[in-house]
Amino acid sequence: MNEKLEKARKVVKDYMWWSMGAGLVPVPIMDIAAVTAVQLMMLSKLAKHYNIQFSKERSRAIIISLIATLSVSTISRGFISSSVKTIPIVGTLTSPFIMPTVSAALTYAIGIVFIQHFESGGTFLDFNTEKTKSFFKLQFEESLKNMGQNIKDINKIKDVT
Repeated sequence: MNEKLEKARKVVKDYMWWSMGAGLVPVPIMDIAAVTAVQLMMLSKLAKHYNIQFSKERSRAIIISLIATLSVSTISRGFISSSVKTIPIVGTLTSPFIMPTVSAALTYAIGIVFIQHFESGGTFLDFNTEKTKSFFKLQFEESLKNMGQNIKDINKIKDVT
Protein backbone atom coordinates (compact mmCIF):
# COMPACT_ATOMS: atom_id res chain seq x y z
CA MET A 1 0.00 0.00 0.00
CA ASN A 2 1.36 3.42 -0.86
CA GLU A 3 2.15 6.08 1.71
CA LYS A 4 -0.49 8.51 0.45
CA LEU A 5 -3.24 5.91 0.86
CA GLU A 6 -1.99 4.98 4.33
CA LYS A 7 -2.13 8.62 5.42
CA ALA A 8 -5.63 9.00 4.00
CA ARG A 9 -6.77 5.94 5.95
CA LYS A 10 -5.26 7.44 9.09
CA VAL A 11 -7.37 10.56 8.52
CA VAL A 12 -10.50 8.39 8.27
CA LYS A 13 -9.54 6.49 11.42
CA ASP A 14 -8.98 9.70 13.39
CA TYR A 15 -12.26 11.25 12.30
CA MET A 16 -14.14 8.02 12.88
CA TRP A 17 -13.11 8.30 16.54
CA TRP A 18 -14.15 11.97 16.65
CA SER A 19 -17.47 11.00 15.10
CA MET A 20 -18.07 8.47 17.86
CA GLY A 21 -17.49 11.21 20.40
CA ALA A 22 -19.81 13.58 18.56
CA GLY A 23 -22.47 10.87 18.67
CA LEU A 24 -22.36 11.09 22.46
CA VAL A 25 -23.55 14.71 22.52
CA PRO A 26 -26.50 14.47 24.91
CA VAL A 27 -28.79 16.91 23.06
CA PRO A 28 -30.96 15.39 20.32
CA ILE A 29 -30.32 16.80 16.82
CA MET A 30 -27.20 18.58 18.14
CA ASP A 31 -25.47 15.19 18.04
CA ILE A 32 -26.36 14.85 14.34
CA ALA A 33 -25.06 18.36 13.68
CA ALA A 34 -21.84 17.54 15.53
CA VAL A 35 -21.32 14.33 13.55
CA THR A 36 -21.93 16.17 10.28
CA ALA A 37 -19.38 18.81 11.29
CA VAL A 38 -16.82 16.07 11.99
CA GLN A 39 -17.53 14.48 8.60
CA LEU A 40 -17.07 17.83 6.85
CA MET A 41 -13.76 18.36 8.65
CA MET A 42 -12.66 14.88 7.55
CA LEU A 43 -13.53 15.61 3.92
CA SER A 44 -11.70 18.94 4.14
CA LYS A 45 -8.60 17.17 5.43
CA LEU A 46 -8.83 14.44 2.77
CA ALA A 47 -9.25 17.11 0.07
CA LYS A 48 -6.15 18.91 1.32
CA HIS A 49 -4.27 15.60 1.41
CA TYR A 50 -5.17 14.97 -2.24
CA ASN A 51 -4.68 18.62 -3.31
CA ILE A 52 -8.36 19.01 -4.21
CA GLN A 53 -10.30 22.19 -3.64
CA PHE A 54 -12.75 21.65 -0.77
CA SER A 55 -16.34 22.77 -1.07
CA LYS A 56 -18.30 22.74 2.19
CA GLU A 57 -21.66 23.13 0.45
CA ARG A 58 -20.94 20.41 -2.11
CA SER A 59 -19.57 18.10 0.59
CA ARG A 60 -22.67 18.57 2.75
CA ALA A 61 -24.90 17.81 -0.24
CA ILE A 62 -22.90 14.67 -1.05
CA ILE A 63 -23.06 13.46 2.57
CA ILE A 64 -26.84 13.93 2.59
CA SER A 65 -27.15 12.16 -0.78
CA LEU A 66 -25.07 9.21 0.38
CA ILE A 67 -26.97 8.82 3.63
CA ALA A 68 -30.25 9.07 1.70
CA THR A 69 -29.23 5.99 -0.31
CA LEU A 70 -29.44 3.89 2.83
CA SER A 71 -32.66 2.15 3.76
CA VAL A 72 -35.24 3.95 5.86
CA SER A 73 -34.65 1.53 8.73
CA THR A 74 -30.92 2.23 8.68
CA ILE A 75 -31.39 6.00 8.62
CA SER A 76 -34.01 5.69 11.35
CA ARG A 77 -31.46 4.10 13.67
CA GLY A 78 -29.52 7.35 13.76
CA PHE A 79 -32.54 9.59 14.26
CA ILE A 80 -34.15 7.26 16.78
CA SER A 81 -30.94 6.97 18.77
CA SER A 82 -30.70 10.76 18.77
CA SER A 83 -34.32 11.17 19.87
CA VAL A 84 -34.18 8.43 22.52
CA LYS A 85 -31.79 10.65 24.50
CA THR A 86 -34.83 12.59 25.71
CA ILE A 87 -36.35 9.54 27.43
CA PRO A 88 -35.26 9.33 31.07
CA ILE A 89 -33.25 6.24 32.00
CA VAL A 90 -33.80 4.46 28.64
CA GLY A 91 -32.06 7.26 26.77
CA THR A 92 -29.23 7.36 29.25
CA LEU A 93 -28.68 3.62 29.00
CA THR A 94 -28.99 3.10 25.23
CA SER A 95 -27.79 6.28 23.53
CA PRO A 96 -24.10 5.79 24.40
CA PHE A 97 -24.14 2.64 22.24
CA ILE A 98 -26.36 3.30 19.25
CA MET A 99 -25.60 6.82 18.04
CA PRO A 100 -21.79 6.61 18.37
CA THR A 101 -21.74 3.31 16.49
CA VAL A 102 -23.94 4.56 13.65
CA SER A 103 -21.97 7.83 13.52
CA ALA A 104 -18.65 6.03 13.31
CA ALA A 105 -19.92 3.63 10.64
CA LEU A 106 -21.25 6.49 8.52
CA THR A 107 -18.04 8.49 8.87
CA TYR A 108 -15.97 5.44 8.01
CA ALA A 109 -18.05 4.68 4.91
CA ILE A 110 -17.99 8.30 3.74
CA GLY A 111 -14.24 8.46 4.24
CA ILE A 112 -13.55 5.24 2.35
CA VAL A 113 -15.82 6.29 -0.53
CA PHE A 114 -13.97 9.58 -0.85
CA ILE A 115 -10.55 7.94 -0.63
CA GLN A 116 -11.55 5.69 -3.51
CA HIS A 117 -12.91 8.66 -5.47
CA PHE A 118 -9.86 10.85 -4.87
CA GLU A 119 -7.43 7.98 -5.56
CA SER A 120 -9.05 7.57 -8.97
CA GLY A 121 -8.54 11.26 -9.74
CA GLY A 122 -12.02 12.48 -8.83
CA THR A 123 -13.00 15.78 -7.25
CA PHE A 124 -16.04 17.11 -5.41
CA LEU A 125 -17.39 18.46 -8.68
CA ASP A 126 -17.50 15.10 -10.46
CA PHE A 127 -18.68 12.98 -7.53
CA ASN A 128 -21.59 10.80 -8.66
CA THR A 129 -23.73 9.47 -5.84
CA GLU A 130 -25.57 7.08 -8.15
CA LYS A 131 -22.34 5.34 -9.19
CA THR A 132 -21.10 5.26 -5.59
CA LYS A 133 -24.17 4.30 -3.60
CA SER A 134 -23.74 0.51 -3.66
CA PHE A 135 -20.09 0.82 -2.58
CA PHE A 136 -21.12 3.27 0.16
CA LYS A 137 -23.87 0.93 1.40
CA LEU A 138 -21.45 -1.99 1.46
CA GLN A 139 -18.83 -0.01 3.39
CA PHE A 140 -21.44 1.24 5.86
CA GLU A 141 -22.97 -2.19 6.45
CA GLU A 142 -19.59 -3.90 6.84
CA SER A 143 -18.41 -1.18 9.18
CA LEU A 144 -21.54 -1.37 11.28
CA LYS A 145 -21.33 -5.17 11.43
CA ASN A 146 -17.63 -5.18 12.26
CA MET A 147 -17.33 -1.91 14.18
CA GLY A 148 -15.28 -3.46 16.94
CA GLN A 149 -12.64 -4.72 14.53
CA ASN A 150 -12.66 -1.55 12.44
CA ILE A 151 -12.06 0.54 15.54
CA LYS A 152 -9.17 -1.68 16.60
CA ASP A 153 -7.43 -1.56 13.24
CA ILE A 154 -8.85 0.43 10.36
CA ASN A 155 -5.67 -0.27 8.36
CA LYS A 156 -6.85 -3.83 7.70
CA ILE A 157 -9.77 -2.67 5.56
CA LYS A 158 -9.95 -3.83 1.99
CA ASP A 159 -7.78 -1.97 -0.48
CA VAL A 160 -10.05 0.50 -2.24
CA THR A 161 -7.77 1.29 -5.16
